Amino acid sequence: MRTRYVLVLAMAGLMGFTTGCRTNTVDKGAFKSALNDYYKSRQVCLWAAPVKFPAQADTSNDEQTKSYDALTDAGLLTRMATEKKRILIGSKSVNNYDLSDKGRAAWTADATQPGYGNFCFGQREVTSIDSYSPENTDAAQYSVTFHSRVKGLPDWANTAETRTAFPTIDAVAASEQLATAILVKSSNGWQVSNVQSTAMGQ
Repeated sequence: MRTRYVLVLAMAGLMGFTTGCRTNTVDKGAFKSALNDYYKSRQVCLWAAPVKFPAQADTSNDEQTKSYDALTDAGLLTRMATEKKRILIGSKSVNNYDLSDKGRAAWTADATQPGYGNFCFGQREVTSIDSYSPENTDAAQYSVTFHSRVKGLPDWANTAETRTAFPTIDAVAASEQLATAILVKSSNGWQVSNVQSTAMGQ
């Protein structure tokens, strides 16, 4: 009888230890998966807002032409030189740019504006879950701090011409971003909201 009593106590202690460990553990992998799913539909693109093609640029204006020329060299655009007539003062040289076949394959169209879109060069991937609060494992909402990095740059984004014309590619691709997000538990798993970047290059 005494042996059975000791065995029961030992098993109860083991179960209590296991339960205690579980209550002190939060599944950071679930946070990471939810954040990566969030970023899948939020690619990082060349322009802050969608642009329209075909487009025209004055050949004498380097600011207008350098970005389009870089994308032409990368094979995403076609370029055609022409003369644009102006009232009273003759004509001026302009370049007409449009999407090439390669460009159309890489183009992310804006569903709300026909003809508009962007060239996107990657999406963020979470590299680490740094902290979260509260520490309670039964919480339905957490504030999660994490690092992420843009990965998988396409070939056209790695050309010297493109990186010179769009320095944001280097700035984004070369560093990790520190951010904080609110994750809310739902019947479909963790839902991400209110992502705020707090630092670059950390």
